[in-house]
Amino acid sequence: MIQMSQPKNPANQPTEQPALRLTNTENYREDYANSVQVRMSVWDFFLVFGTMTQETPDELHVKNFEGIYLSPQQAKALWNVLGHNLAQYEQAFGQITLEQVPSSPNGPIH
Repeated sequence: MIQMSQPKNPANQPTEQPALRLTNTENYREDYANSVQVRMSVWDFFLVFGTMTQETPDELHVKNFEGIYLSPQQAKALWNVLGHNLAQYEQAFGQITLEQVPSSPNGPIH
C-alpha cells in the first residue's frame, strides 16, 4: 500500500484519518519478479513484471505475467515509499550492490 499525504485543510482544523480496510479481489495473486520493465507516457507509467531466466549462455528469456498502470502521482509516491524502505533495509542488513550485466550485442539488457 502506498500512503499519500492528506489534502490541505483550509481552516487548519485537525483532520481525522478514515479507517482503512484492505481486501483482496478474486483475482489477487502474489508472484516473484526479477524483471521489471517501465514504460511511460504523459498520462501514466506502465510497469511490466516478469521472471527472467538464462537457458543458454547467449539468450535471456523474460516471461511477463502482470502489467500495472500508475498515474504519475502514484508512481512518485511508490518511488518515495520504495526509497524509504530500501534505506531502512540497508540500515538493517547492509548496502545493496547491483551486479553489472555485460552488454549484449544488441545493447544493454533491461
